[in-house]
Amino acid sequence: MVQEDGINHIFVAEIIFALGLFAGSGSFDTENSIKLAIKIGRCVVYLLMIKGFHEVFSMGYNVIKHKQKFEYNEFLEKNKKYSMVFVAAAGLLVYQKAETLDLIDFVVLYIAYFITKYPEMEVKSKSINYGIGMACSYFEGYLSHIIPSDGARFVGFEENINIYEARQNVVFPVKKLFIIINKSLYCPPDLKHFNKTDKSLPYLEACQSLEVIEKDVAGVKNRVYRNSAYKIHRVGAPPAYLAVECATPLHTLHRVLDKRTLCEELGTVNVEEVVDDFCTTLRKLIDKSAECRGKCELVYFDDKDPNQNLADVLLEKIRELEPQFESMIKRE
Repeated sequence: MVQEDGINHIFVAEIIFALGLFAGSGSFDTENSIKLAIKIGRCVVYLLMIKGFHEVFSMGYNVIKHKQKFEYNEFLEKNKKYSMVFVAAAGLLVYQKAETLDLIDFVVLYIAYFITKYPEMEVKSKSINYGIGMACSYFEGYLSHIIPSDGARFVGFEENINIYEARQNVVFPVKKLFIIINKSLYCPPDLKHFNKTDKSLPYLEACQSLEVIEKDVAGVKNRVYRNSAYKIHRVGAPPAYLAVECATPLHTLHRVLDKRTLCEELGTVNVEEVVDDFCTTLRKLIDKSAECRGKCELVYFDDKDPNQNLADVLLEKIRELEPQFESMIKRE
């Protein structure tokens, strides 16, 4: 797998190569520049339409097959840049009063796309297996230990929050474990890492953890599990409490990719596909489990976007899950 800076360099090199081929052909002149722009614009429209169809079919498959909830905001954010390029290319064609869609050309390009994608299917299958494996391991090796009651030493995640509320005299408006899916995959030791310097914005502060969970697991006696509680400070409003943490398998993947010289087998892994498969499978496992269903919430956070604030993202998710949460919490 090529690192991000390497991808940028390759992209620039490919552009220079394409421009060199074009210049060498001797086809460029002022008279033909508009025709060239129209041809490029039409090809861009075709390619993005093909990509759009692929996204729609993939989304439909996940909704029907895996019962995955359609995340409208996430879908828009993921495809925002593609949409802007599509609108610009289509706008050029409309402005020049050029034919936007030649059905025959589009179908031919679509068929060529299928042919070129076929060799990638085996690679994609490996990526899917990796993401599914991470999700299964995370669910069985972690969530299944900290969410349901074991009928003996551990009362269960929701009751653990109830105990915490009574002891700390606070209220959790949503009694779920919020699992952060960071775009960069990096998971800091403390979520305050994502706070903005502007203190007029909501910000996160770690609180005393929930009650420790001790279990005998895989030969390890009294293995300790601990869930963190955070409060979101807000100017002019009481803080909101929640149990939240990052998805540790993705952090592990981040560390492995940083040291990819030690794990050369991951060189061809498509990170975006792995993360998508991890989230899809994890959501499916949670929904299928009677003990965990409705007790975990995956939250997507683009930590590469300087305009996004994790505290705001979490508040919006709380508001979505519990519209009356403001009336449930009280001032400290």
